[in-house]
Amino acid sequence: MRPALRRLFLLALSTDSDALLHAAEWETRCLHCRRRLRLRDDGEPLGHATLEHVVPQAWFGKRAAKALTMLVGDDANDPRNLAIACAACNHGKGMSHDARGPKDERARVVVERLLERRLARWREPAAP
Repeated sequence: MRPALRRLFLLALSTDSDALLHAAEWETRCLHCRRRLRLRDDGEPLGHATLEHVVPQAWFGKRAAKALTMLVGDDANDPRNLAIACAACNHGKGMSHDARGPKDERARVVVERLLERRLARWREPAAP
């Protein structure tokens, strides 16, 4: 796995109050279905953990998504927009809601709810 992707995983984990570091593994739950997920302490996924962009990367810069993207800044890789999800949920969201775009009412509602859940799990990153 690319080091840049590992850093994003670690950023998502370190800012998620559901994520706990035990010995050499992180344990958290899928943002969507609450399935238990594990990752190594260096950010390498174990099993079905994937990196979720809560507000899809493709929605950034689109007027219909402006209210959502303002909540996470100008960068899709802002830590508030990153979460850990199981592969099945992440793939399902990507194939349906993400693909329909921010003009689709149902897609926007799903992303809004996921973003609310992510922000409710927010914790400030530890100082370096």
